[in-house]
Amino acid sequence: MSKTDYYELLGVDKGASADELKKAYRKLAMQYHPDRNPGDEKAEQKFKEISEAYDVLKDDQKRAAYDQYGHAAFEGGMGGGAGGFGGAGMQGNFSDIFSDLFSDFMGGGSRGGRQRSSKIKGADLRYNLAISLEDAFSGTQENITFTTAAECDSCHGSGSKDGSSPIDCGTCQGYGKVHMQQGFFTIEKTCTACHGMGKVIKNPCNSCAGEGRIKREKTLNVSIPEGVEDGMRIRLAGEGEVGFRGGDAGDLYIFVSIKDHELFTRDHNDVHCKVPIKMTTATLGGEVEVPTIDGTKAKVTIPAGTQHNDIFRLKNKGMKVIRAGGRRGDMYIHTAIEIPVKLTKKQKEMLNDFEKLDGRGTNPKVEKFLKKVRDVWADLKD
Repeated sequence: MSKTDYYELLGVDKGASADELKKAYRKLAMQYHPDRNPGDEKAEQKFKEISEAYDVLKDDQKRAAYDQYGHAAFEGGMGGGAGGFGGAGMQGNFSDIFSDLFSDFMGGGSRGGRQRSSKIKGADLRYNLAISLEDAFSGTQENITFTTAAECDSCHGSGSKDGSSPIDCGTCQGYGKVHMQQGFFTIEKTCTACHGMGKVIKNPCNSCAGEGRIKREKTLNVSIPEGVEDGMRIRLAGEGEVGFRGGDAGDLYIFVSIKDHELFTRDHNDVHCKVPIKMTTATLGGEVEVPTIDGTKAKVTIPAGTQHNDIFRLKNKGMKVIRAGGRRGDMYIHTAIEIPVKLTKKQKEMLNDFEKLDGRGTNPKVEKFLKKVRDVWADLKD
């Protein structure tokens, strides 16, 4: 029975960071821990599986081996097959054991370094893309230009001037590792001549110096889906750096940020807008026209006695929800009552007349505040 992919077990992407791995593991460990599921064999087995997955992926070296070779990187027993310390002598066996362990870890088997490939997968790339709120609402097509490692035109990615295949490194004999004696122990280190690949180019390409790739500008047309949120990541498989000497290309990750808007602020799928309201409209009631994120206008009924920072909700006038078949959030209108300025003499007279006619209950907040003040003063006098 094949084992479940470690990334799938933890519910994370292959490019997940160490913090994302830890967060995913802790959540699952809390869910399936035997102490929380007494007698549940399935939960106990699940706990063991996610613990095994996290143990591998949290270690950079183990994770690199797993990404390249999958579960086969750890099959064959990293601790077994030593065969004791007799026979040809302790020192020789120590070296063989160390070498076997390393080659098993890298998926090669006993002295399997000669199976190492000279091809290395290219690095993933990140591109930061800032778009407007309107483009986030409706979706857009963006042309992006970036510098990346592309296939060398001269050698077509082989790294060789004459197209010949790489040969075994003469320094490490194709193992990618060299042994150094330090007293009783034999230490294994990465070969500096071939950088651990076990292969070298006999006649390197003049254009790329044997790498099989060169730096070049690349332009792509990227589709941004409607409803995309700030900080969302879009993965373009195989659009990263081309691999070393014909290796697979890495991926390109587009990190989307949303620019600030003059009128609207966004809260997930909802949109908020602060709208100035005339004092007379707020007092007597009326109707105002407000802009919406889709480029249209909506009419909002303002009831008499509307106060500063009252909120009105317009259903389905917010952002489109990503991958939700046209469903939208809501829009919230925050009123900002404007006090008139530059009044004429007649307007001032009319306001003074209004003040003289002001009756109880006209300004309840003011009256409530003044009552509190009177109560405080009365307590201080007592």
